[in-house]
Amino acid sequence: MDAECLYCQTVSESCGKRLDYWSSPLSTIEYFYSAHSAYAYLGHQRLLEICKARGCKLVHRPFDLYPVIDAARGAQSRSFSAHYIDYFFGREITRWAQYRELEVLNHRPTHHDHSLKLSNGFLIAAAEDGVDVDALSFALLQGHWRDDIDLADPDHLRRATVHLAVDSERLLQRAESAEVQAIHDQNTQEAIARGVFGSPTYFLDGDMYYGQDHLELLDHAFDHPYGAHSFYNPPRPST
Repeated sequence: MDAECLYCQTVSESCGKRLDYWSSPLSTIEYFYSAHSAYAYLGHQRLLEICKARGCKLVHRPFDLYPVIDAARGAQSRSFSAHYIDYFFGREITRWAQYRELEVLNHRPTHHDHSLKLSNGFLIAAAEDGVDVDALSFALLQGHWRDDIDLADPDHLRRATVHLAVDSERLLQRAESAEVQAIHDQNTQEAIARGVFGSPTYFLDGDMYYGQDHLELLDHAFDHPYGAHSFYNPPRPST
């Protein structure tokens, strides 16, 4: 299955209605993220606000984060100092949660390192079925970062989404199917090919914005499009 078909299959709008990717000239935001991403959680509602205000389409592209990080950053991809971890995955999360007026745990989620296949697949299956994946993804992100749920546990996914009008049993059955996992793998490989190096990453009409702290820059682009990218980094001399 080619990338164009995959785009069509995972399109949703902030209103929750499924649209054909090629049916409208509206701007499109592609949303690359993992279901356990703190910063996807912190920026999710702001992203939906932008989509609603700007009338653009939102394409959910859940992907497996760690292969993407490894591909982008090489052998040292997860070798962070304790100070870096405490700041970027502690202080910054707390500060942004207060700014966005969101509740968040005061510790790293207990089950944070569990597999993402079920939760990401759950979201992909929802998009495939035309379910309101905007609300569903927020339920999982919030459940993980506010309520400490295990995203690899089907019972936890049921409880996190019980308030939504979704057939959670169908989504759970489809989440780890070959069809849905093929889309998950495709999203992951495409993220690598397009230079994604973390979650969340947004593409507005093909232009990349990394991190929810860049949503204001993304929103600004609707009124004041940025000029062509001409900056380059020369190759480093060999040692």
